[in-house]
Amino acid sequence: MTSAHDLSLDLPAGAGRDAAVEQEALFERVAAEFAAPLARLARAHEADLSLRQDLLQEIHLALWRSLANFGNRCSLRTWVYRVAHNVAASHVLRDRRRPKPVLATLDEIDVPFDAPDPADSIYQALVMRQLTELIQKLKPLDRQVIILHLEGLPAEEIAEITGISSTNTNTKLTRIRQLLAAQFNAGETP
Repeated sequence: MTSAHDLSLDLPAGAGRDAAVEQEALFERVAAEFAAPLARLARAHEADLSLRQDLLQEIHLALWRSLANFGNRCSLRTWVYRVAHNVAASHVLRDRRRPKPVLATLDEIDVPFDAPDPADSIYQALVMRQLTELIQKLKPLDRQVIILHLEGLPAEEIAEITGISSTNTNTKLTRIRQLLAAQFNAGETP
């Protein structure tokens, strides 16, 4: 990934060194504080490991560029998720025609080796993989709503990030949970 120093030319015209230092500090905070949620968001939107890494890099680059305009207009968390949502949605739309992989490599299956019962760990990994695949089949907006919900964001913040009303967000969440449960129960369980 490109370092923050290499991107300092992205600041608006007239921005001084103090603005660059503030932007770099804010980006470092965002990168540290939101690393795991952004990785999960990228994983939910992209199944292919190398394309997922590219998506995550695109998200970080977009965040770096956007922080010059942040101005505390909303919470930092809302800003980060809004930018990440926009990048991920664009990625999904751009790559919609790309064939999805059917089989997973051993690197893609998260199986902890120190688990007391390997069969339980494999079962849980397969269940998570199946749920991830079901989420990846959702429409981009529905996918984003459920991902943000799974990250623990309240409906009001999800509404602000996605640009839909809180009522619509709650309705979508209910319908998406019902749809995922029905598809999971109807599908082949591991």
